[in-house]
Formats: sequence, C-alpha cells, structure tokens
Amino acid sequence: MRQEFYSNGKLLLTGEYAVLDGAKALALPTKYGQVLTVEPTQTKIISWKSLDKDGKVWFTAEFHSETMEEISSTDAKISKTALEILVETKHLRPDFLTTGEGFNLTTQLTFPKDWGLGSSSTLINNIAQWAHIDPYRLLENTFGGSGYDIACAQHNTPITYQLDEVSPLVEKVDFNPSFKTQLFFVYLNKKQNSREGISDYRSRTFNKNELVRVIGDLTSKIVGCTDITTFETLLDLHESVISQTLQTPSVKQELFPDYPRSIKSLGAWGGDFILAVGDPNLMRYFSKKGYHTIVPYSEMIL
Repeated sequence: MRQEFYSNGKLLLTGEYAVLDGAKALALPTKYGQVLTVEPTQTKIISWKSLDKDGKVWFTAEFHSETMEEISSTDAKISKTALEILVETKHLRPDFLTTGEGFNLTTQLTFPKDWGLGSSSTLINNIAQWAHIDPYRLLENTFGGSGYDIACAQHNTPITYQLDEVSPLVEKVDFNPSFKTQLFFVYLNKKQNSREGISDYRSRTFNKNELVRVIGDLTSKIVGCTDITTFETLLDLHESVISQTLQTPSVKQELFPDYPRSIKSLGAWGGDFILAVGDPNLMRYFSKKGYHTIVPYSEMIL
C-alpha cells in the first residue's frame, strides 16, 4: 500500500549554537518542507529517488533490502548517507525491512535544496514516521544537532525548544507579531555547513551557563515582544552576544554595515537565510548587492 509522509522545514530565530547547551530557542516551522512517498515492491530492492521542488531527479540509488548494501547510485557520498540512515533505522527497529520485500522511495523538497530549510531533518522525520521510531534518536545517531529542526518538522506553529536531560522541551507559542509585515528573510546565496559551525562553537571556551541564561532570557522577551523598536533592540543584543561568544563579526558587521535597520542571523552563521527588518522599498538594498531571494515573513512561516 502506497504511503505518503510530510515534514515541515525550519528556521531558528533565536538560540543558535546556545540551544546545544540547553538554552531556550525560538524556532519557526516553514510553509516549505519535504514529502516522502513509499511504495512496496516484490524486488528485495530499495529504489531511492530524490526530486527537487520542480520534480527534477537529482539523486538515485538502489540498495539491497536484506543485506543493506548499495547496488548502484548517482552520487557515492549522498548514497552513503542515505544508506546510513536506513541502517540506523533498522538498528532502532530490528524488525524493520525484514519481510523480504522492496520499496520505491521518492523524496521531494518543496523548496530549493540549497536554501538550508532542513532537507536533512525533514528526511529524518519522514523516515522515522515510516518506520515508527523516535526521530530524535535517529537524528542523534546520524546527523546530530540539537533536534529543534525535528520539532519544527512536527509542528505547525512557532515553538520554543529546549534540550533537557530526559527529552526535549517543546512548547507551542503565540508568536504572531503585529509588525511581521516588516520582517523579511534574505538568502545569502550559499548554504552553510551546520556541522562545521557546531564544531567551531564546541571548540571555544566560555561560560556556557551564563550564555544559556542570557539567550534564554532574550528568547522569552522576543516571544512576548509587541513593538518593532524593542524587537530590533533584542535582535541586536542577541547578535552581539553570539558574536562575542564565537569571536566572529555579525553578518551585519561583515556584509551589510550600512544597512539602517536590524539584521539577525538564523542558525549556523555565514550562510542560508538572515532576518532583515524593513519594508519592501528597503529590501532593494539587498537586491542591489546581488541578494535577490527575499521572502516576506508571511510567505515563509506557518
């Protein structure tokens, strides 16, 4: 029987890096995501096909469903990752893929795959839904990370996310700012490697408890913020705190020092999207600098 699964993409508005050490973060599920279609076959072969948002095939592979070995693929690196996910899924649920049948797996993103909205996390959550396993464990044992992206995959409203010793604390929040018409997401024309960013963060020495406290406090204030002036002040303070922690200039200092309003990095610093405060006319600032993918808040966020 044909099955279909869907997971939302994500953007992390507050708490980048600090969320790894237990800070409360504000995460926003997106209107974009990924679909997984599963069709059983009698071939003992898992035939994997990945489509982009336009339906164009960008990766294919075949794996033996019993031996979990690659038969063929169009990209060895991606194939290795896909197989690792399937093997770990089977490890978490030993009776998975034991019937001798095969499957046609088709994944399709609804956003450009270089946007960094969670092509990996949406895949992990979809596979976990199919196999009826814990997606947080599957993520931890494959890609790693805080897991906030898994929470976004499963929720249709903004959430706060906080790591706990037992399980993540996920809370739906009413973050629907009256000033959202002044919020835009600007793509920086390159995808950031989150693993590299996390590794750099982990290598630094600082007072983690104080960082967790400060960022958690900023998150709570941003969630409850009702006016744009205070919102921008809080965004600027958040950028300053993370900049000092990473000993790295903020994206505004580095790329847009003459921009008159606030800019906030989202997730791993250095790529993907930023949040820019302004109006449609002010967005021409970014267009003139070659950043043409500018998405209004209401078009991006659920």
